[in-house]
Amino acid sequence: MKLECKVNGENREADGVREGESLLYILRERLDLPGSKNACEQGECGSCSVYMDGMLVCSCLVLAGQAEGREIVTVEGLADENELHPVQKSFIEAGAVQCGFCTPGLIVATHDLLERNAKPSDVEIREALAGNLCRCTGYEKILDAVKLAAAKNGNGA
Repeated sequence: MKLECKVNGENREADGVREGESLLYILRERLDLPGSKNACEQGECGSCSVYMDGMLVCSCLVLAGQAEGREIVTVEGLADENELHPVQKSFIEAGAVQCGFCTPGLIVATHDLLERNAKPSDVEIREALAGNLCRCTGYEKILDAVKLAAAKNGNGA
């Protein structure tokens, strides 16, 4: 099967897509976008989070065929050509990038949260990131990164 969709603002296609291949697999292995990580393959960890038509999804749970004609945005697509997105910068500045495996999904989930709620409370942050697991940290630096990104967002960043 041939898959055609828009990824990070660019029309892309993948040939020879087999039945049962996930969107995550297509992104990483066929479209050379390794940002989304393959961890649990069960939608439990959030490391593969992407936008599909503006909705946050675990790409490991989306069959590639379901992405036909859809718009996908990955962690790579949040940055412009010359500069990281303020959420990405905030994760770096706050030191919220331990091993980095969970970071792409957390960044996309944080971006989604801040698009919906520019000034989230601690409870709202925890709830929004509840589907993202990190095995390296106690989450404090991640929470700091979200708060830093929200503060930058409030200052027109």
